[in-house]
Amino acid sequence: MAEQLIVKNLEFIRILPAWAQELSYKYLSKTTNLYILNGNIRDFLPNQLYEGDFMFVRVQEFISDVLFGNQDIIAFYDRSSGINFCTPDMQKEYLTTMAKLFPDVPKEDFISSDPKKAFEHLEKYFLMKIPDKLRIILIIDYAETIIPNTDVSNMTEEDRYNLVTLNRWSHDPFFTQGDVSILLLTENLTDISDRLIRSPSTIKINIPLPDEKVRERFLQFLDRKDELMTEPRLNPERIAKMTSGLNLMNLNQLAAESYQEDKPITMEYLKDKKKQIIENEAAGLLEFLESDHDLSLVSGHDFVKKRFKSAARAIKQGRHDVLPMGYLLSGAVGTGKSFMVTAFAGEIGIPIVKFKNFRSKWQGVTESNLEKVLNILKAMAPVGVMIDEADAFLGGRNKQGDEGTSNRVFAQITSFMGNTEYRGKIIWFLITCRPDLLPIDLKRQGRAEEHLALFYPETADAKEDLFETLIRKLKIKIQKFPISDILKKYRFDCSGADLEAILIRAKFNAAMNNHVIITKEDLEETMKDFVPPAYPHEIDLQNLVAVLECTSREMVPKKFTNIDRNKIIQEIQGLKTLLGE
Repeated sequence: MAEQLIVKNLEFIRILPAWAQELSYKYLSKTTNLYILNGNIRDFLPNQLYEGDFMFVRVQEFISDVLFGNQDIIAFYDRSSGINFCTPDMQKEYLTTMAKLFPDVPKEDFISSDPKKAFEHLEKYFLMKIPDKLRIILIIDYAETIIPNTDVSNMTEEDRYNLVTLNRWSHDPFFTQGDVSILLLTENLTDISDRLIRSPSTIKINIPLPDEKVRERFLQFLDRKDELMTEPRLNPERIAKMTSGLNLMNLNQLAAESYQEDKPITMEYLKDKKKQIIENEAAGLLEFLESDHDLSLVSGHDFVKKRFKSAARAIKQGRHDVLPMGYLLSGAVGTGKSFMVTAFAGEIGIPIVKFKNFRSKWQGVTESNLEKVLNILKAMAPVGVMIDEADAFLGGRNKQGDEGTSNRVFAQITSFMGNTEYRGKIIWFLITCRPDLLPIDLKRQGRAEEHLALFYPETADAKEDLFETLIRKLKIKIQKFPISDILKKYRFDCSGADLEAILIRAKFNAAMNNHVIITKEDLEETMKDFVPPAYPHEIDLQNLVAVLECTSREMVPKKFTNIDRNKIIQEIQGLKTLLGE
């Protein structure tokens, strides 16, 4: 009989989502009784009623109904609702039993939202029921409000009580030998006390955002209920493909809003809503890069453009295995590094997001923000991630003065970037004008594998081509005349940013002279007045460190190709000394 029960359990487990399978196997192994479920815990989960049909329920219902079948004793607790049970009969039996044992205790205390009272009474009840060989499940929601991630010295007396109680339950012989399991629910692991997370008797299980198959099933479920209105070219399958990074609650909201407004979901509406929802879910930590141009609007940098076009072709062909894990894009200020990445975004047809500042002065919030963002990126794949000023943004392994937060964050990022499971699915773009300040951990092969560099235009033809490209990019109206004459007349090393500034000033001069089209005189007057920013030593240093970082000889400007690397290193050291570094 026992063998038949085990076989039945194993057959059931195989149809469960991966995270539920892991929870089930751990539960059946009887090796631990404290679980932390984190991630997408505020979403709908698929409940397979019978083959081919699904209902969608909340995580608490999934655990109690699907995993444990609403049997024996299943209790819920959170700071707002206090103690509740899975069924009215369970609740009634609990209250009746406790009232008989403790007649002088008010009934409200047995279901109190005060964790000290709640845990004290639940423990007494569980210990009394263990000899009956009943299966007992306690689900604690919003666990971060019970045992927050803070140093023990900063914990309140109540926090310490909760931490000790849960730790004790996790290895108390009465709980471990009896069939008692405690499940903590929280969105971010880093919001929970680190002592509990690191405990060997704690099992951590991540509930991921829904994959394409689950999203399609949910959309089909809405369609069957006539709650999904779409334009003719859209169906559940196509919408599922386009909504990576969204959870089922988000999809339900999309469908409900369009249904309420009696407006079918269109491609444009879906694109805008996805961007808005993900940026909101990321709490402003991610920003979509909107690009209305591709690499054809990038002047020069032929080698880098060629590499990016090849990468775009591989992405479109689904050859993720041949793509680098990430790119390090270096070069002096004004060479168009960020513009190059946005142009690549327009070339490939997959979203690229910009990683924004996730750091906070409050303990634990930085790690929590990062965890949230990384989970969203996993669900959005394939996606590109741009980090501007990467040397300052990412920090390093040995930063002091913030109680180890920067070190933990750095370790978390490097571990995630180096996960080959995401090769070609999450592509990193680290942008910096000082790659020498970027830790080797991030630049090595297996993370930002391909090092590309951009340099100022060297020849008159290159400057002229850049000028013409900027005119197209800025959509400036200008008279037809040989620009080369003016560029030769006013010689100076200029970046793309310098030339763009010149064109904007010339446009301003034209407006002040009461005409729309920029004349040769407007441009010449601007060029004559323009003074390039005076920081030559910094520019020289940025160019030299970019040369050293290049992973291909072909992209290095001719004036650097014949210089010995040791001499370049000496020049870099000299410039750093000159600049007081």
